Amino acid sequence: MARSAAGGTGERPAPGRGVLEGAFALLEALGRAREAGLTALSADSGLPKTTAYRLLEQLVDLGVVEHHGTRYRMGARMFRLGLGWQPPPGLCAAARGPMRRLARATGASVGICVLREGRTLAVQGVPGMVDHLAPFQPGATWPWYAAAGKVLVAAASPRAPLDPLPASWRREATAIRDGGVALDREELVPGVCCVAVPLTAPGGEAVAGLCAMVDPAHDLGRLARAVARTGRAVSAGLRDPAPVRPPVAPARAS
Repeated sequence: MARSAAGGTGERPAPGRGVLEGAFALLEALGRAREAGLTALSADSGLPKTTAYRLLEQLVDLGVVEHHGTRYRMGARMFRLGLGWQPPPGLCAAARGPMRRLARATGASVGICVLREGRTLAVQGVPGMVDHLAPFQPGATWPWYAAAGKVLVAAASPRAPLDPLPASWRREATAIRDGGVALDREELVPGVCCVAVPLTAPGGEAVAGLCAMVDPAHDLGRLARAVARTGRAVSAGLRDPAPVRPPVAPARAS
């Protein structure tokens, strides 16, 4: 069933918000399709063709969307705006070096995820051995029960926006909190196993999950120890970020 502009299944958006919600419905449809024509975007967003065309052309004028022949795709302005978003400040900078070292040492596909709107959102990654099965693309989302999502849900407020939790979740969440690690043994993608640990802010809050994905032949216990060490290094970087050095003034000509 086609989505409505308000994200439902045919309900009209609230008065005064229709244009904005319609534009975002089109952008979300375009994000899923990467590139699509008017008919497909109209159907996926739940907007009438005339409305979809008018909004898309306005977005083209703003540089948020661009034409590619008779189809549409994201524009450069949307890309620039997207670069302005980041998870907790300093997370990507603190994780970049440790993630690369973990990927080199283990061969794993390594990534950082956060919880957003009840799903696991990929933020930053380093390619590895299972990219052909589960490419880690920033902006992609998975169900909350991906390993990186599990470590965050286990520490999350009970009011977090999640689907109904299985009856076994309370026991599993306790084990994750006690052990500090979550595992995924081909639960999401056949041929892909994942280990994840929480990354904590200075106050102790779990703000992201660090995950490493490998093939089933790998020793997950050994990988978990390596991921845990990397997680501690990243969390330490969040607590004590490297000082920013002031720029050096150019020498005066004699």
